[in-house]
Amino acid sequence: MTDAILQQLAAAYGTPTFVFDVDALQARVRAIQTVFGPDIKLCYSIKANPFLLPAMSAVTARLEVCSPGELSVCESLQAADARVIYSGVNKTPADIARAVADGAGSYTAESLLQVRYLQEAARAAGRRLPVLLRLNAGSQFGMSKQDLFSALKNRAETPDLDFIGIHYFVGTQRKKLTSQQKELTMLQALYDEIEQTFGLRLPELEYGPGLPVPYFDGDDFTDTLAPARALAPALQEAAGWAHLTVEMGRFYTAECGFYLTTAMDCKDHDGQHYCIVDGGMNHLNYLGQIMGMKRPHLRHFAAQQGTQQDWTLCGSLCTTNDVLVRSISLTGLQPGDLLVFENAGAYSVTEGLGLFLSRDLPQIVLWQNGVPQLVRGFTPTHPLNTPLGDM
Repeated sequence: MTDAILQQLAAAYGTPTFVFDVDALQARVRAIQTVFGPDIKLCYSIKANPFLLPAMSAVTARLEVCSPGELSVCESLQAADARVIYSGVNKTPADIARAVADGAGSYTAESLLQVRYLQEAARAAGRRLPVLLRLNAGSQFGMSKQDLFSALKNRAETPDLDFIGIHYFVGTQRKKLTSQQKELTMLQALYDEIEQTFGLRLPELEYGPGLPVPYFDGDDFTDTLAPARALAPALQEAAGWAHLTVEMGRFYTAECGFYLTTAMDCKDHDGQHYCIVDGGMNHLNYLGQIMGMKRPHLRHFAAQQGTQQDWTLCGSLCTTNDVLVRSISLTGLQPGDLLVFENAGAYSVTEGLGLFLSRDLPQIVLWQNGVPQLVRGFTPTHPLNTPLGDM
């Protein structure tokens, strides 16, 4: 987005405000689809940014939903339908029954207990449910290979479930793509082993490669689609032995987001220059950002000329942890100046410590076809922090 547009939006809506460029987002997703090719389906994990669900549902085939609250978001936007892969480590029978009633297209099973819950829900609804068995990758997610084989061995006990494939995801910001290539080779061998052992060829694979995006000074911003291009041959090979769906969130959305905040106070202490902004760590949260030691890309719109100084940018929270940038050189910074943090499209909007100090949640503006749309105004959090009853 241009400097002029960002300044106009700050003037029109105030700060702190998130701005998400829908046009840039959809163009990026279409470019990723072109890189991967038509045989690979794209899935959007909406936990990355639920406010982008309408835009993403227009350019991806599937939507990964990982909680009852996310299902509620889909219901509100008429997106709780066959596009949904209902996932998550904590699915209760009530949660599953609700997703079934909504018509979710498929379900992940994170454990043998979830397999049982899915069978019970399918029987109660009089329907067959397509299920992806999630394979553990060394964390709390998914089931062991032993449990996965147990589910397949005992599938006569789950006659209302169709085991259609495996869901595999290790983590995010994974820069060494040789790891993903090895995983796909491992998964192909596993599919072959399942076919040999159980006489069952699983048709689908949902795979999260966790492709990296740049955030900080020193990262390479020259070609942010390079990881997708580098992994595309391995993904295309996998699409030859399974119907492949690639699930991502951060890699789609990070670039489209901007966080607008205003310098409220500037002061010195023993030669250290501090700027207090009207936002803070309760809103802005980059993966890998620790006490502001790393510098994300940002734009400074100075109201007047001044000297260049090193500044520590701090938020409005009463904690020494609220440091957005430990040291950055800015010219002429003073109260009233606009600061825009870039690459804020993934997670920040929901991952921040929103309830801390009962400050209002920031506004959210979608920018599409040259028109801004306010989709959430300043939202008070103090009602959520106020105990019920009389003193």
